[in-house]
Amino acid sequence: MDVISVLTEIPGLLVATWVLLGLAIYAGYRQNWQLRSVAADGGYLSGLGFESEKPTGLFRWLTTVDHKDIGVLYVVFATGAALWGATDAMMIRTELFTAGTDVWSAETYNALFTTHGLTMLFFFVTPAFTGLANYFIPILVGADDMSFPRINAIAFWLLPPAFFLVRGGLITEVMGKMLASVGVHWELLFSLRPPTIGWTLYAPRSIIVTNPQVDLVLLGLHLSGLATIMASINIIVTIFTERDEGVTWANLDIFSWTLLTTSGIVLFAFPVLGSALLMLIADRNFGTTFFAVDGGGPILWQHLFWFFGHPEVYILVLPAFGLVSLILPKFAGRKLFGFKFIVYSTLAIGVLSFGVWAHHMFSTGMDPRLRASFMAVSLAIAIPSAVKTFNWMATLWGGNVRWATPQIFCVGGIMTFIVGGVTGVFLASIPVDLVLHDTYYVVGHFHFIVMGVITFAAFAASYYWFPLLTGRMFNRRLGRIHGYLSIVGVFVAFMPMILIGYGGLPRRSASYPGVFEALQQVSTFGAVIIGIGALIWLTNLVQSYRLGPIVTDADVWNLRESGQFSREWQWFETQLEERTKFRR
Repeated sequence: MDVISVLTEIPGLLVATWVLLGLAIYAGYRQNWQLRSVAADGGYLSGLGFESEKPTGLFRWLTTVDHKDIGVLYVVFATGAALWGATDAMMIRTELFTAGTDVWSAETYNALFTTHGLTMLFFFVTPAFTGLANYFIPILVGADDMSFPRINAIAFWLLPPAFFLVRGGLITEVMGKMLASVGVHWELLFSLRPPTIGWTLYAPRSIIVTNPQVDLVLLGLHLSGLATIMASINIIVTIFTERDEGVTWANLDIFSWTLLTTSGIVLFAFPVLGSALLMLIADRNFGTTFFAVDGGGPILWQHLFWFFGHPEVYILVLPAFGLVSLILPKFAGRKLFGFKFIVYSTLAIGVLSFGVWAHHMFSTGMDPRLRASFMAVSLAIAIPSAVKTFNWMATLWGGNVRWATPQIFCVGGIMTFIVGGVTGVFLASIPVDLVLHDTYYVVGHFHFIVMGVITFAAFAASYYWFPLLTGRMFNRRLGRIHGYLSIVGVFVAFMPMILIGYGGLPRRSASYPGVFEALQQVSTFGAVIIGIGALIWLTNLVQSYRLGPIVTDADVWNLRESGQFSREWQWFETQLEERTKFRR
């Protein structure tokens, strides 16, 4: 076999991997794998050097096992994935601006909503909250680090290749077109095409599609699941075994409680997904019939997927609830109302989340008695969710509310959660669900949750802990503008989808009847508002990290006044004192 024949056998994804690895090695070489003792802790303050045993540069980030560094890596990775997924969303809304298929092809549109869903659920929200957990849980419970630091690092470093596998088709296609522009045409770089099977990966379509990228997507999702399980085990063990003597179950902070519950859900939900993915790979490549009509049947896939998929909703939303419960009282001037009931409601959601999966399948023709039992559990889970909402409102009631940026996002998140929750109750009802199933109503409902309370909580945390993470303060005016734009944007973008769903328009189609065009355009306008807000957020944080006012007093939010100068800020105060001592 000659050299050219060998080269043509190399998969395009492997070529892309080599190129990116080469760029990383070159970047490390350019920095001489620096080992200088200049680094930051408890604030990655740029431009000021002070003594530390940590190396700097690329070498530090590739080799670190420090929970704070890994937490930052998670957050940076999640931010990059979110921006990519948001680009998919804007491309979707661009196509839907007119009723016909005018901008992208139907295949490209299908690929866009597939990769948008997978990216946002597996590579944005979960890593973002895992990153915050990595950074803050050891501090909040008084531990030196996570229980298994090296497993912690491995869990993170599994994510980039997993993401690369899921999005590989687009990457190799772009590389192929770049090479083609300079006269080099490598057909193999075009052999992988973005998947068009939808983020739920429903059989039998996910089995019969011949695109080899689908196999890589399944492997990438399996890899991300392994990473999530490893991170969850670490969180559970850390909270159980590494707590300081003064941190009891009674005074464990609410964020740690929600992360503990979330990690418990992960241990039961993700192995089911991993097993189902391997069965799907076997059906595609080895002739098994797990999800074929002659074997288990396509409905088996839906059962396995949603047994993971609905608890996944709570894997995403419980950390957001924890952040709202943690941050909101700080700016209400009083402690969280009904702390114990919020903890109990969190545990109740964790248990009930495994009993609601089949409400996604009411229209599949399952036994009516079975449907009724799942409807009852689905309605029941609204109770602990409502407990949280009323406790947040009671915390605000009579409080000295300060409308700082984190508080704007917390209150905005409660507003969107109420809309998303109430619309979800209707979907839990069999007669209504049979009418609205697979319409835009469903898209509007879960985006009020995912883009509303979940993303808003992440934004609130990014502003609330920004001074602690960077040692600088952000531009408060830009932060408030971002907050108000986001709230308006979410309602303008997703409320029309509720109305479109009532009109009966099915989702997942690039074209639609012209009667829905005006509402689709309003929805696209809302998406643009959200996008402008996100750009303001990114610009504000990057510029503030570079040039923002340096924090010299750890009580940046005046929390001592209300007795809520909590453990992470006390830790930050110690770090500031150490920084002053060693600053050169």
